[in-house]
Amino acid sequence: MEILERARRMLEEKPLCDNCLGRQFAFLGYGVENRERGRAIKTILTMEGHRLALLKKPEGIKILKTLAENGGFRMAETILQKIGETSNRKKECFLCGNRFDKLSSLIEKAMDALRDYEYDTFLVGVRIPTEIEEREDELRARFEIEHGEGMRNEFSRVLGKMLLEAAGKRVDYKRPQIVIIFNPFTEKIELQVNSLFIMGRYRKLVRGIPQSKWLCRRCHGRGCPSCNWTGKMYPESVEELIAEPILEMTLGEESSFHGAGREDIDARMLGSGRPFVIEIKRPKKRKLNLSDLEHIINERAQGKIEVLNLRYADREDVVKIKDMESAQKTYRVTVEFDRELGDNELEKLEDALTDITILQRTPTRVLHRRADLTREKHIYETKIKRISPKKVELTIKCQGGLYVKELITGDNGRTKPSVSEIIGAKAQPLELDVLDVLEKDGGERNGKV
Repeated sequence: MEILERARRMLEEKPLCDNCLGRQFAFLGYGVENRERGRAIKTILTMEGHRLALLKKPEGIKILKTLAENGGFRMAETILQKIGETSNRKKECFLCGNRFDKLSSLIEKAMDALRDYEYDTFLVGVRIPTEIEEREDELRARFEIEHGEGMRNEFSRVLGKMLLEAAGKRVDYKRPQIVIIFNPFTEKIELQVNSLFIMGRYRKLVRGIPQSKWLCRRCHGRGCPSCNWTGKMYPESVEELIAEPILEMTLGEESSFHGAGREDIDARMLGSGRPFVIEIKRPKKRKLNLSDLEHIINERAQGKIEVLNLRYADREDVVKIKDMESAQKTYRVTVEFDRELGDNELEKLEDALTDITILQRTPTRVLHRRADLTREKHIYETKIKRISPKKVELTIKCQGGLYVKELITGDNGRTKPSVSEIIGAKAQPLELDVLDVLEKDGGERNGKV
């Protein structure tokens, strides 16, 4: 069946606007929008109808009336009037309900919704009722349409071009900052505001602060007498000290903190700091002066934490940060024994804890939140400095994920070997600091992240 014949038969059965008729032949020809394609088909059919009508053939009048009523084509209507014929009222498009003629108001709505947001890139999404798509599928099956485009695709492309012109921003198909989701049938607009990611390192300079916010175990964040109605186990955290100034500057709704592992509450994070990514959800502002932001965070923290080397990041950096949990780390721990130690014992301990694999069963203190498994962790090097007859300082370079406190105590045999076991004396960790966190791959070769 020829294109014109198929188009004519479709219009005889169903009213179709220029877009919806042209879309059925979208992949025939290049550089033409479906609206133009549909109008061209209707133009040629109208010319043929006019030719037949001038020859006094009833078929010509029939074609012209079909195009005037089901095609909504003004040229056909005008010709009918000039030759003394009338046509019935134009009908609404069977497929889109003439929604393609109402897109300007949708763009105005979108621009109004976007007014409060700072963004450079966007992408358009479209929602269409299932019954509308099924209706088009049935029409295509009936008329054996082989070169048609989906209605969702056309709406997306046309709206994207209109928004591009109205907003003057860039389209980004991979990482748009905002996705504008249109429903041309309900005329609703949804904004999917993608997260803003900022990466850096933090140093925790005091003890007693958790890395992330801990909800009260009793009320789970609702507030109760046990937590003094704060909903939290601790009044502040590294996450909150970093996130709150950023949320204020970005007008974001909430945040998520992603760290390359975590230190204990009573441990400091020193040296070059621990890598982290802070994710700000639904930010209204994205263009920040990161140097100023560093200064504001550090000033507000009042010496409790310090952030450095802030830069913009993306979701892939979150994956890299999570992958760094097992990266090489360096710890410093002060240990006290229940008896005095000789120099030869310290040398023995230093040798025993260098280039050795430790077997650690999940520590008793974290069994409530971690599976009871035995893990292998490697210690690359240990250096020991005496502080007093019963007290030493250990600097341990090891694989991330090693529980250092349990390495000291042995955790009732759950960590083997341990400092207590090697020395044959009860050992107690007094103070623990993290000195360095290196890249997982090539950390010693390439330095810090």
